[in-house]
Amino acid sequence: MKSFWRWLALVALAFVLLQLFFVARIAAMLVINPQSTAFERSEAWRLASQKGTLRWGQQWMPYDKISNNLKRAVIASEDDGFASHEGVDWDAIEKAWQKNSRAQELAAQAQARNAARNATTISPKATKTPTARPVKQAKIVGGSTITQQLAKNLFLSGERTLLRKGQEFVLTLMLEAVLSKERILEIYLNNVEWGEGVFGAEAASLHYFRKPAARLSTYEAARLAVMLPRPKYFEKLPNSSYVAGRAGTIARRLESAELP
Repeated sequence: MKSFWRWLALVALAFVLLQLFFVARIAAMLVINPQSTAFERSEAWRLASQKGTLRWGQQWMPYDKISNNLKRAVIASEDDGFASHEGVDWDAIEKAWQKNSRAQELAAQAQARNAARNATTISPKATKTPTARPVKQAKIVGGSTITQQLAKNLFLSGERTLLRKGQEFVLTLMLEAVLSKERILEIYLNNVEWGEGVFGAEAASLHYFRKPAARLSTYEAARLAVMLPRPKYFEKLPNSSYVAGRAGTIARRLESAELP
């Protein structure tokens, strides 16, 4: 029993020390721009090991050198309550949970109909098993805020576990407690992925529009913002009708997006 309590105490101590390490890293970001994130390092390793080359674009831009159009577009598209919430948007999480539950329910119903259809078409004389219609998997909708996304990208792996999600919440609260909203948005925009090996607003603006991030138009900023959930996917679809339509919607919402 003593060894159990000793082990438990060591685990608790390690957890506390890890949180103090994170606090120190975040506090340093008050004056030091992070050179890379955990996600960027993971992507750099993936590209170098799988492709043998590392095509990489990233250039830090101060907050006032990034177009307000892009700031507003990202907020409108990713987190419209960014300026007012404390890091976690519980309403967005609840809505995402409801959408995901409904999507999974519909997918299960479709799978059950498929199974029932197959059962009724099988006869003793049948020589082939009928091919089931593919069931579209439920699309998982996230409710993460900009601060949560930054916390994950800065420090955590991409695995989906309750432990990692719990640490993400703790890091989110730390970021909100130590850094200003402007600083959080500045770090996010300089490190978020916008394509394979394309990180940050300046690199994205140069890559897609051949102009600095300070000069992005309303529609250009909206197109970049729309790419954020799946940047590598949309990079391959420059003429996507979805991106164009969604960008138009975001562009019309720019004026209502509140900057910190």
